[in-house]
Amino acid sequence: MSINKLDLLHTFVRVAEVGSFTKAASDLGLQKASVSEHVRSLEDLLGTRLLHRTTRKVQPTHDGTALLERCKDLLSDMDELEGMFRQAGADLSGRLRVDMPTSIARNIVMPRLGEFLAQYPNIHIEVSSTDRFVDVVREGFDCVLRVGSTIDNSLIARRIGLLELVNCASVSYLEKYGVPQTLEDLSSHYLIHYSTVLGMRSSGFEYAVDGKNMSLTMQGFVTVNNVDAGEAAYLGGLGIAQVPLAGVQHHVHSGRLALLLPQYVPNPLPFSLLYAHRRHLPHRVRVYMEWLTKVLQETTWLNFPAE
Repeated sequence: MSINKLDLLHTFVRVAEVGSFTKAASDLGLQKASVSEHVRSLEDLLGTRLLHRTTRKVQPTHDGTALLERCKDLLSDMDELEGMFRQAGADLSGRLRVDMPTSIARNIVMPRLGEFLAQYPNIHIEVSSTDRFVDVVREGFDCVLRVGSTIDNSLIARRIGLLELVNCASVSYLEKYGVPQTLEDLSSHYLIHYSTVLGMRSSGFEYAVDGKNMSLTMQGFVTVNNVDAGEAAYLGGLGIAQVPLAGVQHHVHSGRLALLLPQYVPNPLPFSLLYAHRRHLPHRVRVYMEWLTKVLQETTWLNFPAE
């Protein structure tokens, strides 16, 4: 049986990126034994050891590191060649793995994802919606939508716009504690604190004055580290929340939440599409990013300043 050398390269790249034969097998839809055999076959073919294997981790050797970057370019070139003459939607195929914030996935993207799949029925899309910063390369994402400033030289960032933030609280909370009108009033109120790592001190109530970020220490009953817990907290009347308008607009319209202190809101957060640095991006990834940008720019919840 002839060896499909591209399959061997693809398997090696995935193992090297995730540092695990088991995880690579899951990502590729293969048996772990097949993944191991692919790597051994590639090492035999090239006459060099490509991976250091221990019970805890797998990492590239010196030769494996040199091969890894060449493989990424080669596989990207092959993706581009395969799609060069197949531009129609029905002909685009393959897997897309993407990530985005939970509130944007739930309220904006997922309700309209059927439009994309109807246009590109042979694309299978894996959607991760988290409030953590995923590792784009190691976790095998084609692109991610990220809120906030990003410093990562290994990624390309395509700025889309700005995410507006608001202050809000439930009607039950305001009936109990009153409606704050000034920053001084916040001394008798409670903030729902947010921290990506529980145990770390939150920045408190944030607001902007002439574009400069400011913060005010506030008391609070609870600290959360994800959107869903935060939503349950502010709907449950546990305090004032500072959240993206995209995540609470429907609650404001229904009357469950009220917006507060519009003159003291944080600076909008930039949001961007991030993807690995490649010379050629697969056509299926490009069309997804174009579709997602269009969907986001059609919503009134987000701000798209003129360039």
